[in-house]
Amino acid sequence: MTVRLGTNPIAWSNDDLPELGGDTPLETCLAQARAAGFAGIEKGNKFPTEPRALLEVLGRHGLAFVSGWYGAELRWRTVEQEIAAVQPHLELLRACGATVMVFAETSGSVQGRRDTPVADRPRMSEAEWPVFLERLTGLGDWTAGEGVRIAFHHHMGTVIETAAEIDRLMAGTGPNVGLLFDTGHLAFAGADPAEVSRRWANRINHVHAKDVRPEVLARARAERWSFLDSVVAGVFTVPGDGAVDFGSALRPLCDAGYGGWMIVEAEQDPAKAEPLTYAASGFRSLRHTLEELGFELESGPP
Repeated sequence: MTVRLGTNPIAWSNDDLPELGGDTPLETCLAQARAAGFAGIEKGNKFPTEPRALLEVLGRHGLAFVSGWYGAELRWRTVEQEIAAVQPHLELLRACGATVMVFAETSGSVQGRRDTPVADRPRMSEAEWPVFLERLTGLGDWTAGEGVRIAFHHHMGTVIETAAEIDRLMAGTGPNVGLLFDTGHLAFAGADPAEVSRRWANRINHVHAKDVRPEVLARARAERWSFLDSVVAGVFTVPGDGAVDFGSALRPLCDAGYGGWMIVEAEQDPAKAEPLTYAASGFRSLRHTLEELGFELESGPP
């Protein structure tokens, strides 16, 4: 199956920390994303929210619309309440041709709290788990029926962060709950991305490819930094610039016949990490890895 390479605007403008690239025009982001070689891009806060306007601005730059982030609160909401909350976002994704939804459980999350160490994230009690898994399965079945599958994003600072939590999530939900495989968040959480992809390759329906700088990660853990302080300090970078072994991490997906998007997504301070330079470097590195593994690629210009 064909793999397409895309990116995320977070390298140009950070939605959670507007001081990082807040003055960068959307047109600059889109032009540079295409110049770096990408075929598509995920949604950011600067994007239009009306389908026709969104597709028009992306079309001017030759970019496809990939997907967009949704923060759920299924621990605290019923399936019916979450359906009502997600409906406008799902309609936008569907109208713009997306087939997956970047979906995270953000109830109680500390990912956006700069005053809270990421280690102080929420955790689900034993009593919560079965209720949550049943609700997530029900929601996943509903969104799949609407033509957009959940790609569940394990994320630092949330209740689903570690490899063990991912295993429990995948084992306890139905096949319409896909897994968003994020190499950077797995490495930050202390997991081996290759082990996770080997276990769940058949459920992975979206990929965020980002690297980690091990020296920054070591300080973030030792000094109990918040997630956002870790980002500002440069814990994440693009593929090929850190410690993640992308060949090992992505080989199980190739063996499983993965087809879909792979997104170079590395939130950094654009004043320290010039976006076009890093985007182009990440594109070249990831494309090279995928070609070596034998993926069939459909991407932007060479």
